Amino acid sequence: MLRLPEFRYVKAGSLKGAVRALSDLGPDAMVVAGGTDLYPKMKRGQFTPRYLVSLRFLPELKGIRPRGREGMWIGAGETLTALCEHHAIKGIFPSLAQAAGSVSTPLLRNMGTIGGNLFVDTRCNYYDQTFFWREAAGFCLKKDGEICLVAPRSKKCLAVFSSDTAPVFCSLGAMAILVGPGGERRVLLEELYRDDGIGFLTKGREEVLRGVVIPRAAFGVRNVYLKLRRRGAFDFPVLGVAAAMSFSKENICLSARVVLTAVSSCPKVVEGAAAVVVGKRVDRTAIEEAAEVAARASHPVDNADMDYWYRKRMTKVYVRKALALLAGLES
Repeated sequence: MLRLPEFRYVKAGSLKGAVRALSDLGPDAMVVAGGTDLYPKMKRGQFTPRYLVSLRFLPELKGIRPRGREGMWIGAGETLTALCEHHAIKGIFPSLAQAAGSVSTPLLRNMGTIGGNLFVDTRCNYYDQTFFWREAAGFCLKKDGEICLVAPRSKKCLAVFSSDTAPVFCSLGAMAILVGPGGERRVLLEELYRDDGIGFLTKGREEVLRGVVIPRAAFGVRNVYLKLRRRGAFDFPVLGVAAAMSFSKENICLSARVVLTAVSSCPKVVEGAAAVVVGKRVDRTAIEEAAEVAARASHPVDNADMDYWYRKRMTKVYVRKALALLAGLES
């Protein structure tokens, strides 16, 4: 049995207190809420913090306000179960309920938070192993080593980003509210990510995600999330497709967004796929062209479940199905 290493648990009394603790403790500290990804990685020696600053009981990170002045507010500390069971979310943004409900198992969804899923660590078959396995095989670039075992000539880590909810939020134009030593700031959620398996987040180490706002402009937009995985539950996505589209009364596409997950080290926004359908009456020919564009933009590598070439082919299949559902061509 793998055991947790020793660490000090710091229970912050407020969000400002948590930020202050992160600042005071420095690189030896990490935040924890549900801990469904953090604790297993500490057991495997992938994360080695000396301090864990708890966000679990902070009221500033709670709440779901479906119809606020700016849009729908979702606190970063809300559980995935709360999202997938919320009546307003299921009615307005079914893709978000679908994505949250597809994460892991009911027990872990009861513990895991939306903030944790948005910032879940990137994954790789060579990285997500015990310390003893990694020591025997040779450490990789992401932790303790100097080479990417997936692509030895690569100068950067190719671990894949596998959040289910992040591509949905990005497809809906969500804003992230971050709190750090300098106060609060707002940024488009998609701008918090970059295509680097190690440094996949652009936010500051001392910043804490307070919540996410889906703008009112996204209300009324048709949205869907489709997930490819080996089993019908528990597994991380080997491909996820979030799509959102709005239409005029004449059924002309006014806006579209296609975002992929698990095919790179960050959510992959496929602008070209959206450009194919916007301004048109969406038919199967346009959908097929958009799906082909998305497949060309998808670059999975051989570091996750299922063959990389199959995942690339399935990108076209899943994008085609997602857009057809939104256009009313499938049920």
